[in-house]
Amino acid sequence: MLTISQLAATAGVTVRTVRHYHHVGLLPEPARDASGYRRYSAQAAVDLIRIRTLADAGVPLAHIDALLHAQPTEFASAITYIDVELQRKIDQLTDYRRRIAELASGERLVLPPEVVAILDRMRSLGVSERRIRAERDSWILMQALDSHVMPQRIRDKNASFDDPETMRLYLACDQSVDWDPHDPRLDRLIDDMDAWEIKHERDNSQPGYLKLVVSRISEASPAWQRIIDALTYRAERRRTAVSDTEVSTPATSDS
Repeated sequence: MLTISQLAATAGVTVRTVRHYHHVGLLPEPARDASGYRRYSAQAAVDLIRIRTLADAGVPLAHIDALLHAQPTEFASAITYIDVELQRKIDQLTDYRRRIAELASGERLVLPPEVVAILDRMRSLGVSERRIRAERDSWILMQALDSHVMPQRIRDKNASFDDPETMRLYLACDQSVDWDPHDPRLDRLIDDMDAWEIKHERDNSQPGYLKLVVSRISEASPAWQRIIDALTYRAERRRTAVSDTEVSTPATSDS
């Protein structure tokens, strides 16, 4: 006859594990003998080893009791079912791991490969992660709210990376994020960016979703807020000037 400690050692488990198996009803708990100790038979040791073996193989404790008392054909059928369930869980966990790995890079889970390639290209060009995150957010919103413009936007973005002047201004703006809003370097940058806007016939207007992104960026950088405000003001003045010119010029017609 074995004490609980000897039983646990025989099966290679802890006393606490034996008591847990008693608690869940897998292993009967013998009555105490005259000396007040619980004594276990050799059959209890065999049962405990079988329980431990099944548990180590991944069989849920809820299924072990039925397996311990099953006939050979029932046992084989039950094991096959459990194996199928374990494989299903393995497949599910593998999928979870894949998705977690994709989440590590953020954009790959929600954006098409062409956009991910743009973000990776920005990294290779030395653009800060802060700016890349803002760029990623704008693509996510564009895909959700205005997806039909994405192919042209992707082409335009790649073309801008091939233009040295555009990239110079892009990187300069990126570097200005932590400048003081009164830094004199911002004046030159604003002038250069405004000249670029005029050259490329941009009016500084933006879709609603991009305004959300720009707003979040400007909140984090007073320097960027000044750039955005200055460019918006200048673009508005140009539009007003054009409108005034059209109104003051009399229409002509052949008579």
